Amino acid sequence: MAPILHALAQEQERLSQQERRIADFILSSPSEVVHMGIKELAEQCGTSPATVTRFCKAFHLKGYPDLKVKLSAEIAHTEMQERSGMSSYQDIVANNPLSQIVEAMEANHLASIRDTTSLLDMDRLAQAIRLLCAADRIDLYGVATSSIVAQDFYQKLIRIGKNCTAFADSHMQITSASTLSGRDVAVAISYSGETLETIDALACAKDSGAATISLTSYSSNTLAAMADIPLFASSLEKGMRRGDMASRIAQLHLVDILFMGMNSEQFGQYVPKLEQSYHNVQNYRKSRGGHFQA
Repeated sequence: MAPILHALAQEQERLSQQERRIADFILSSPSEVVHMGIKELAEQCGTSPATVTRFCKAFHLKGYPDLKVKLSAEIAHTEMQERSGMSSYQDIVANNPLSQIVEAMEANHLASIRDTTSLLDMDRLAQAIRLLCAADRIDLYGVATSSIVAQDFYQKLIRIGKNCTAFADSHMQITSASTLSGRDVAVAISYSGETLETIDALACAKDSGAATISLTSYSSNTLAAMADIPLFASSLEKGMRRGDMASRIAQLHLVDILFMGMNSEQFGQYVPKLEQSYHNVQNYRKSRGGHFQA
């Protein structure tokens, strides 16, 4: 199932009665919705156009036209998958041949990157990049697997001279968030969007006046609702390893996009620092007789 349809199916139980009727209709007839006006959909669902608009906003869409555009793209991609015989995410299988494991991991990661790209809102992405470039300091919050993603972003940002922190300890995250100001940015990473420690850190950062960015799965979650700029990674991974494999790749994909976007935005400032850090590592390793490449 495509990202938006998957999110609608996941969130059905949390929706109001009117919103659930809209979700049910979209899930049962997505191809019809693409060709319907907002008034027609509202009538089909026994609700109002204003409720349809609120429904779209609840799922982080700009409005009904945005829903139709994304649904159309997802339907086209699903049809292509069916024609080509491409499979959905694959979970761990007992006694699976190694060759099939390799193929499954490749398929999972490629699908995760593709699905994440389909969820990108270019306006939000550009706004996030501008905020990160202008920030005096950047705090990165994440625990468990999301902490690994935060550390990856930290290592990238430090190479271009950005003042940033990425504490794995939740108490240190709160301590750091307490010292932020309106010139700073806090980035919170959580696949579910419901990790309490990460929510607390972002709430503290907001109270301190910092701009906030979230990186979560595509769903109606607490962290995305709190953030000034919510960004979304693929939310289609299922099974016992959910959140640890393809979803991590999706988050890293989004971090790489942000980092490349920052370097492109401030090419003259950041790229020389990036090159200098690379050459310094090479030179110091050579001076100590090391043989490894950076």
